Amino acid sequence: MLAKKPPLGWNSWNTFGNNISEELIRQTADAMVSTGLRDAGYEYVVIDDCWSLRRRGPDGRIVPDPVKFPSGIKPLADYIHSLGLKLGMYSDAGTKTCAGYPGSFEHEFLDAETFASWGVDYLKYDFCNKPRLQDGPILYNRMSMALKSTGRDILLSACNWGSDHVETWIRSSGADMYRSTGDIWDNFDSVRRIARSQMDKIAYSAPGCYNDMDMLVCGMYSRGNVGGGENGGCSDIEYRTHFALWCLYQSPLMIGCDIRNASETTLSLLKNPELLAIDQDEDARPPMFFYGNADSPIVGMFKHLSGGEYAFAFVNYSDHEAGMSCELFDIGLSSCAGWGFELRNIFTGEVSGPYNDYFNVHRMQPHDIRVYRARLVKM
Repeated sequence: MLAKKPPLGWNSWNTFGNNISEELIRQTADAMVSTGLRDAGYEYVVIDDCWSLRRRGPDGRIVPDPVKFPSGIKPLADYIHSLGLKLGMYSDAGTKTCAGYPGSFEHEFLDAETFASWGVDYLKYDFCNKPRLQDGPILYNRMSMALKSTGRDILLSACNWGSDHVETWIRSSGADMYRSTGDIWDNFDSVRRIARSQMDKIAYSAPGCYNDMDMLVCGMYSRGNVGGGENGGCSDIEYRTHFALWCLYQSPLMIGCDIRNASETTLSLLKNPELLAIDQDEDARPPMFFYGNADSPIVGMFKHLSGGEYAFAFVNYSDHEAGMSCELFDIGLSSCAGWGFELRNIFTGEVSGPYNDYFNVHRMQPHDIRVYRARLVKM
């Protein structure tokens, strides 16, 4: 199983789009090491769309753009492997990629063989320009079989944007993770829309095949390919909420900012051991949404963690300061059970409780989140 836990890494698209190069990928891999991101668990360096020539070569194979990648892909993969990292590439289930480069439709086995010969470890597989009469299950199953035929472990990241009720069939295709949403943008409206859209779908995610809520925009500050210009960018509070939600939902975490010049605030968030522990929790259980719904200004969730511990989280989606009372009978704890929850705020370290009836969540700033690690104690 290639995805026992949600995969972690970096992807070129959010910041760089088509402005990619061998030098950029090498520098980013170096930064993964020097910033401590590799040691925090981020291992994939993924080259997204626009890496190839517009036409296949005479032998039918996809050709790396010699201007962008003058040494080719194999030496780059070797360098990335020498750093203890893994290389990811991009292709598409259609005749062309989303940016108009060669797709893998009816070239799946040849392309899989090519990727394996280069030392690729991860394939992001998009869904643009597919023939209308071909459906997702067939196309993703075909590429999954092609990758397995190479004898190399290559993680398949299915990216069909949540189309065709993908969560109901993607595990059967052999994919290791799957995009469940449209594209993310660097603003809180996009983060909020995506998080709300997954509340009734997250239970399909489990070890072996994880629900990918799209790449992270943490630390972009409106710069780059999905930055959003003057109306883009998030505050540090909004980035923290974004990252915490992706961790609570146990989404794969693919960094989208330019980590070569990421701020200490951004790096501290991306390496937050408490949040990463939740994202990488081996039980991989979805949160229980016990307060609010997809339209509510405040949502409360409760999550079982491995080792007999739990997490509570409360997110304020509204544009105003807010709070709530968490009634513990809403998650099934009776006040006469003789047990209560001791809480530790993972951002402040403050310990409170035990509570066997309710506790209050006061003065949450707009777009903020509170996350508590919890354990049951005898009262």
